[in-house]
Amino acid sequence: MRTLMLKLHRYLGLTTALFLVITGLTGAVISWDHELDEWLNPHLFEARTPGVPQPTVSLAEQVEAKFPQVDVSYFELHDEPGHAQYFWVEPKVDPETGRLYEPGFNQVYVDPVSGDIQGTREWGAVWPITRETFMSFLYTLHFSLHIPEIGGIDHWGIWLLGIIALLWTFDNFIGFYLTLPRRKARDKRAGWFERWKPAWKINRAAGPNRFTFDLHRAVGLWIWMLLFVIAFTAFSLNLYREVFFPAMSLVSDVTPSPLDERTPSGHDNPIEPVLAFTDIARIAAAESRELGWSEPLGSLWYAREFGLYRAEFFTAADGHGTGGVGHKALYFDGIDGKYLGDFIPWQGTAADIFVQAQFPLHSGRILGLPGRILISVMGVIVAMLSITGVIIWWRKTSARERRRTQQQQPAGTGQREPASSAKRTGFRRPASGV
Repeated sequence: MRTLMLKLHRYLGLTTALFLVITGLTGAVISWDHELDEWLNPHLFEARTPGVPQPTVSLAEQVEAKFPQVDVSYFELHDEPGHAQYFWVEPKVDPETGRLYEPGFNQVYVDPVSGDIQGTREWGAVWPITRETFMSFLYTLHFSLHIPEIGGIDHWGIWLLGIIALLWTFDNFIGFYLTLPRRKARDKRAGWFERWKPAWKINRAAGPNRFTFDLHRAVGLWIWMLLFVIAFTAFSLNLYREVFFPAMSLVSDVTPSPLDERTPSGHDNPIEPVLAFTDIARIAAAESRELGWSEPLGSLWYAREFGLYRAEFFTAADGHGTGGVGHKALYFDGIDGKYLGDFIPWQGTAADIFVQAQFPLHSGRILGLPGRILISVMGVIVAMLSITGVIIWWRKTSARERRRTQQQQPAGTGQREPASSAKRTGFRRPASGV
């Protein structure tokens, strides 16, 4: 059993190592994506024109008039003094070709007072990497590896990393199992926990091979629960619609959102709305009053692959919402404005709350600022564990190759076979090792 687990740990680790180094290091940085983005791009985020801001919906209409090849799909309605207003845009379908236009940008930054365009950028662009696109490049690399659209599907990278996360989740349990002690003759009088203690320690005085092994095993053991949470939530977020939500629905009572109940039309086949943002803003405000909500309308989003609007209610100070789970929201049909349902953070069945917790747990925002710091540190540690795992494998493989070469040398060459591989490499696998 242990031999099988060792092989599984080795090959799962080698399979996932490069991906975990990339996602670990990028995750450490994008925990601070908003702050770093604003620091890098003050020319986009800062507005300097004094005066009274124009209505945000009016600015959205001006953006669409300025750039007739795009539709505004998302914007926030709060006016923050000194801050530009930004709009997410998506390309329209070219009636001559039947394909989407390629405007070269998906975000527009506007001075809220003058209405002047401060800049545009392609969020998530793979090239060129500029200060405008640097943070979004890392963010997209983190969850999709920038794998391009193939066969009309643009989720290949997301699915791949979802599978990697699932393998990593399994490997977490295998690694934990391999730290457990094995009974040997010399250990008969020692208690089980006493024999497990070495797995939790790093021998700083040991040689480089043993130190690397101890670092890999002990650090992974101390933070095992955090590693499991990050791995599982990475799987659930990347394979949410394909695996996680259907699986949760089979074993528990999960309330589907209006998005879950609709089949997307496809990236290149958007559903044109009949109602405009102004209509939805009016309908949403009236509906929220009937529900007794006190929060103001904070943002509007048209999900054009689903043909529905999502209206969120929050103040500018709310950020990502309580614990990073998001804000109260109402859903409306884009054709007739029919009310489709709502979303209230941290409410619903136990399964609903578990589903809601996936991003807050993965990002650390469930713990606020300390959680974000923790996730940054964990990103570096994940990369370190992957690298040390590869080093351990490479050193063992190299030692076996040297031993095989020496054993194949003809007798009488004057070379002497060392007494043991431990003397040759300075590495001896402990009884409770991996």
